[in-house]
Amino acid sequence: MRRLAAGVLLPGFAGTSLPAELAARLEEGLGGVALFGANIVDPVQVRALTDTVRAANAEAVVAIDEEGGDVTRLHMPDGSPEPGNAVLGRLDVDELTAASAERIGRELVEAGVTLDLAPTADVNTNADNPVIGARSFGLDAALVARHSAVWVRALQATGVAACVKHFPGHGDTAVDSHLGLPVVDHDLTALRGRELLPFVAAIEAGVAAVMTSHIVLPQLDPDVPATMSRRILTGLLRDDLGFDGVIVTDALDMAGASAGIGIPAAAVRALAAGADLLCLGRESEPQLDPVLDAIVAAVEEGELPIGRLAEAAARVRRLAQRLALPAGGQERVVAHLAAAFEVGADAAAALAEPGEWTVVRLDGDPNIAVGMTGWGPFAAEADSGAGRRFAGWPRIDIDGDGDGAIPPVPGRALVIGRDIHRHPHARRVVDHLRAAGGTVVAVDMGWPSADRRYADIATFGSSRAVGAALLPLITGTPEET
Repeated sequence: MRRLAAGVLLPGFAGTSLPAELAARLEEGLGGVALFGANIVDPVQVRALTDTVRAANAEAVVAIDEEGGDVTRLHMPDGSPEPGNAVLGRLDVDELTAASAERIGRELVEAGVTLDLAPTADVNTNADNPVIGARSFGLDAALVARHSAVWVRALQATGVAACVKHFPGHGDTAVDSHLGLPVVDHDLTALRGRELLPFVAAIEAGVAAVMTSHIVLPQLDPDVPATMSRRILTGLLRDDLGFDGVIVTDALDMAGASAGIGIPAAAVRALAAGADLLCLGRESEPQLDPVLDAIVAAVEEGELPIGRLAEAAARVRRLAQRLALPAGGQERVVAHLAAAFEVGADAAAALAEPGEWTVVRLDGDPNIAVGMTGWGPFAAEADSGAGRRFAGWPRIDIDGDGDGAIPPVPGRALVIGRDIHRHPHARRVVDHLRAAGGTVVAVDMGWPSADRRYADIATFGSSRAVGAALLPLITGTPEET
């Protein structure tokens, strides 16, 4: 029973090499491991790491969040070479979305990763969403559905399994489930007309896995988040939508899942609801014994049927057995992405005027999903292959989440941030500079508010690739491939 329980667990761990104790756990049947940015140095190191995992357990799942765009693990801290979902959705060319997913898949094959916890299929209908935003293909459900299916097919054609997320839809929230418990008060009819459409499309495209969300839907199940709701996971996803692949939980160390009850209890409840593979979270190896103990106790006490545990372990094992590691090369393409940008007329006119700008970089603590990664033109500028520079212009770095004084900004101000409208100090910086009477262009590299007050230019993503496409627009230098 303990081996069955181990087979449904997906922990993270500290360090850039596999800990000996975790290797022993893999030999004893641990389901797999999840890699995070802190586990990765470079392609050679990560492949050596995944080879070590597979040597300990040839059927271990090796998972990662490699969405392209803002959420990357392989490219921390230099930033992703892929544009990200929001830019791809705005370009709305299926072939570009497929090409991006295929490049990610080939890179994951080289890295020895078998399960990509992507794509994000949430319909981002709330501009104040603190955790989805530019990770979404857009706010039109049909468009999100089409691109999600294209992304899934292209990634899985490389031999890597896709995991569409965050079921049944995290787009209409203003709370980050890493930090709290969002509520989506929609009935099933409303969900079928919007949030569920991308998941249905992904299932029809043959997606291998679906990730749950830690959100409460009171009109479906008022008592527990979706990750722990049998009505949502078994009733809706399995029975109604017909999904027979692996149900993966979002990380159980997130507040939306385990605050107040702890990870072991959250693990038992998720399994009982219908989840198969339990993502425990980053550096969660110390939780393995408490989680295993809780699962075994729940079976022995009749809280969790052993048939449900065996079913979950069998699904994970079948997924691991079908995943191939075909040979494949890596490609790096910096595409012409500026067609996805929104550029206001006043901003375009200001940028057309000759002369330098003072660049005001608004930094702040990113959400936990994104992490501390290189972003925007600052990452692109540091890339020796980008060939585009504004390094000669003066620059001021301001903490966008701070509350301190705003330093004087000489000349014209080019303010670059992410989700500027959501951060009070970032808004105050833009307001202060505009009130001073100078020329100010605000570049929002997140998901802007509907009124675009703080987004004279909106890029809908902040990956290194998007930053490289922004540089020629703001510097007036020719665009390169």
